[in-house]
Amino acid sequence: MMNFLVKTLANAGALAVAVWLIDKISLEGGSTGRKAWTLILVALIFGLVNLLVKPVVKLLTLPLFILTLGLITLVVNALMLLLTSWIAGELDLSFHVEGFWTAVLGGLVISVVSWALDLILPDND
Repeated sequence: MMNFLVKTLANAGALAVAVWLIDKISLEGGSTGRKAWTLILVALIFGLVNLLVKPVVKLLTLPLFILTLGLITLVVNALMLLLTSWIAGELDLSFHVEGFWTAVLGGLVISVVSWALDLILPDND
């Protein structure tokens, strides 16, 4: 349970950095507290998408992973971020990613920040 909480907070931090750095990734809402809860909910959605959908997509695109020497990971991460944005929109959460290339850049930022946070935060499996 603690590992799930740490991973969710790391996702929330990574998403917050992406929102802060990239203009076309937006998190809107009223007060700061409401934005924080929205960010945590979006982080939960992002974690579930990465847990449930990403492995299936990676398996189906395995030949492309081999052919591109793993660079297709950027596209897969972008698609997971776009899917998270779509689900958040369906749930009336104010998180939006505008376009594929914005999602590629956002996925790259989120991957780097998540990697850095995973080095810092405890991992109690």
